[in-house]
Amino acid sequence: MADTSLKFLIDADHGQFYVQDIEPYDAWSAEHAMDPDLPPAGWTEEAVQVHRIGVEPHSISVGTARDDMVESLITVHESAPMAEPTAEHIVEADLDASTGQLAVSSPGVLPEDGPSMTVPSGLLRVRVSYIPSEPPAVDSNGGAGDHFLYQIDLWPTNQACGLAILKQGPNPWAG
Repeated sequence: MADTSLKFLIDADHGQFYVQDIEPYDAWSAEHAMDPDLPPAGWTEEAVQVHRIGVEPHSISVGTARDDMVESLITVHESAPMAEPTAEHIVEADLDASTGQLAVSSPGVLPEDGPSMTVPSGLLRVRVSYIPSEPPAVDSNGGAGDHFLYQIDLWPTNQACGLAILKQGPNPWAG
């Protein structure tokens, strides 16, 4: 299997976008949406300040430094790739992609309107790397915040490993 990639721009409304296996995520969300002990989109205080990603079953929320159009690259690998040396921040987590279909959305972009891709079904390891970059060549709101390429690497795994920070970026980081 050769690596497959999807590069896209998305409106990171409210400074975030989501990578989700939408059918099982929607089923989980319908059952747990009103649970007061669960933070929305996995955004605990530690997720906001330290991890920069929110984790829920079948979903990863990627925190962005801008409430604007952002560029992202998702690549599916056969095994764990080398970490990107120019990344300012790198974090890994597990993602259950039981249907093998991932949708990308945000608070302002519905899953059916965002990019999507086929991935190996089952448990995936996800590495999110925040790579400093130039602004994307699109109209934007020109708001505050650093520009990053949000590089998301996925690969199949047989063992859940939980959340791990491989490289901690500066704090505060957005702005």
